[in-house]
Amino acid sequence: MKSLKLIRASGTLSLVALSAMAGSFAMADDSGWYVGGNIGQSRAKIDDPKIASSLLGEGFSTSGITDDDRHVGFKLFGGYLFNRHFALEGGYFDLGEFGYTANTVPAGTLSGEIKLKGVNLDAVGILPFTQKFSGFGRVGLIYADAKDRFTGTGAVNVTDPDPGKRRASYSFGVGLEYDVIESVGLRAEAQRYRINDAVGNKGDIDLVSVGVVYRFGGDTPARAATPPPLPATAANAVMEPVPTLVVVPVPALLQQYCSILDIQFEVDEDDIQREEKEKLGVLGTFLNKYPDTTAVIEGHTDNVGTSEENVKLSQRRADSVVSYLEGSAHIAPSRLKAVGYGETRPLADNRTEDGKRRNRRIDAVVACATDIQGLTVLPARLTMAMLIEFDQNKADIRPQYRDELRKVADFLKANPSVSATVEGHTGNLQASPELGMEISQRRAQNVVNYLVDDFGIAGSRLSAEGFGKGRRFAYNTSLEGQQENRRVNIIFDYAR
Repeated sequence: MKSLKLIRASGTLSLVALSAMAGSFAMADDSGWYVGGNIGQSRAKIDDPKIASSLLGEGFSTSGITDDDRHVGFKLFGGYLFNRHFALEGGYFDLGEFGYTANTVPAGTLSGEIKLKGVNLDAVGILPFTQKFSGFGRVGLIYADAKDRFTGTGAVNVTDPDPGKRRASYSFGVGLEYDVIESVGLRAEAQRYRINDAVGNKGDIDLVSVGVVYRFGGDTPARAATPPPLPATAANAVMEPVPTLVVVPVPALLQQYCSILDIQFEVDEDDIQREEKEKLGVLGTFLNKYPDTTAVIEGHTDNVGTSEENVKLSQRRADSVVSYLEGSAHIAPSRLKAVGYGETRPLADNRTEDGKRRNRRIDAVVACATDIQGLTVLPARLTMAMLIEFDQNKADIRPQYRDELRKVADFLKANPSVSATVEGHTGNLQASPELGMEISQRRAQNVVNYLVDDFGIAGSRLSAEGFGKGRRFAYNTSLEGQQENRRVNIIFDYAR
């Protein structure tokens, strides 16, 4: 009987390619811990020609080889998401058991089996495409434990039947993930492991699997009271022409205060009246108190005259305000911008004289102040645009906004003659405009409820209005834009 010192078997197989689509990494918070597990089918391509060649070198010819190249594999993992595009992930994997049986001449058999398991540490790159769907790719190090077992019958004798080896190598893969809810996602993944077996061979094992991932801290408990049903008239509000609120983004997105100044003009005039200069004085005080702020001066007209003439007239009105602020308030020209909108943004119905008068106006939009304490603006109207983050289709107020709303309450208590209107807005991602209107109304009402219940502001001084998608100031084509449109504006109205 011939002695077979060692028979080597290795596996290689083709990677099942998956196109990187979109996953739910970006739908959760920008950072945090997560855990999960996958299960699926692992597969190896047994190198039959190499087995036959090894047997031939020992004096055996091969009459046939039967392969066992598939098995159930699984992995358990945990990771940390640093931001919406990158995570580190480590875990344990078990690829299962693979083997072959070769029939030989002289008569005998050689059987080989290998069991593969180990640990891994991967860098994960994430590519969000939608709010719930993202793709990801991974590459990392593995430390694999390969245990081989060889048995021979008949003329085949194996001298080292149970070799084993532990060796570092690498793996890579791609996958998809879908967010079922904010804290739970589903995965589909293909991963290739480069394996060193116990007898000096290298090969690839692929695991195609599905799994579940759980993110810690993904859900925020609701706290706001249930608002009353949406008024029937709210559906018409979004159709009315409204001025566009421009908020200049700043690093601290939790709060942005804007002073909106309403100055009216006589028919076909661009001269600033004496009483309106008092309002401009307030605006100048505001800009001087906050030297880092900038202002957009918007000019508007009624519909009397041609559109081309009205654009020129509105530009002259805006230019005259800018000139006044530069000369009287000593505001640097680089902080001011004049824009003429003509008749395109009416506040009221041009069919009435009162409506035309209201449309002959200047809006001064001033952004980026960080507080409103100590500033008297009785002749003006002040708008606070709070970027309160809401989950999609939800209206619950998160606890981190309590301090910001306390400032609103303190301002109202210090100015008892001031009332406020809370405007709710959405990112226009709802199934219907009616649903978007309802959600924006609930958001506004929840802010009102918060100010009344938690800070003791009289409900008679507050009102809530929902505008749905009607006052969007960012594009919905990005996640950031969608979030910015899910906002609340608080308009402080002074007694005239």
